[in-house]
Amino acid sequence: MSLAKELLERFQSERKSVEVPEWAGSDGSPFIIYFSHFKAFEMDRVARKHPGFWNEMTMAGMAEVIIMKAEDKDGNKLFSLEDKKFLMDHPPQFLSRIGGAMMLYESVEEKEKN
Repeated sequence: MSLAKELLERFQSERKSVEVPEWAGSDGSPFIIYFSHFKAFEMDRVARKHPGFWNEMTMAGMAEVIIMKAEDKDGNKLFSLEDKKFLMDHPPQFLSRIGGAMMLYESVEEKEKN
């Protein structure tokens, strides 16, 4: 295996998580979203679909980021494009908090520590 492939595999296997208190279970169990690094090609995909996203941080773009990156603990996608309306029904701060953590590859917990 080439060095580039080995480094990329190592990089891509790293995952972070963010707890979403708004979606906690009725028993109080936390709802956790897992995600991997936000990659350059994903950034380009969002920018093509939502021109001006990086200047204005549109909520539709943030919803796309969440759809693209959110996974369960086993690595299964949590959302599809069909769930975009569900996400867009949340407050802007909600989408910004979750999508921002994914784009920065920093969990909310880590951000609050700094």
